[in-house]
Amino acid sequence: MKVIGISGSPRPDGNTSLLVRESLNTIAEEGIETEFISLAGKELNPCLGCNICKETGYCQILDDIEPILEKMKEADGIILGSPVYFGGVSAQLKMLMDRSRPLRIGFQLRNKVGGAIAVGASRNGGQETTIQQIHNFFLIHSMIVVGDNDPTAHYGGTGVGKSPGDCEKDEVGLETARNLGKKIAEVIKLIKK
Repeated sequence: MKVIGISGSPRPDGNTSLLVRESLNTIAEEGIETEFISLAGKELNPCLGCNICKETGYCQILDDIEPILEKMKEADGIILGSPVYFGGVSAQLKMLMDRSRPLRIGFQLRNKVGGAIAVGASRNGGQETTIQQIHNFFLIHSMIVVGDNDPTAHYGGTGVGKSPGDCEKDEVGLETARNLGKKIAEVIKLIKK
């Protein structure tokens, strides 16, 4: 069993990465292998709409996305995290989402467990709309979508941070990230029984 956590932040060690890692740490405590991937500093290019992937099963663009898609196929669970950019995901995460079209051939992410994390500059700073965008991505890939577990039990991990490191002091955000990890681990174990 393995879960990968992908931070869609352009910052390598920002608040989004912190909460994704927090969620992965909780999953690891449940005996499940984890891997963290940051999109920061990676060569990512937008989808060209050429449809070659529909014919070949692979994207023709040569950059850092293909190895990430391979890891997504191999994982049992996927966490996608993003800072809130105008109520939605970062450009980096959106490029990964758009370029995942080859994985829709045969629904290669079907029944994988997906959880979302978003970090905004204030408590009501667009985290839920950003998480909804990630959930829509999971649903379109026929994945199993989970939110954070009780006692918070909402949409996923939701942090508040204006500056790098702010989420270290955001107890609510940290708790929701941990609870998301617990729920992902719980559902993967149920599926694998």
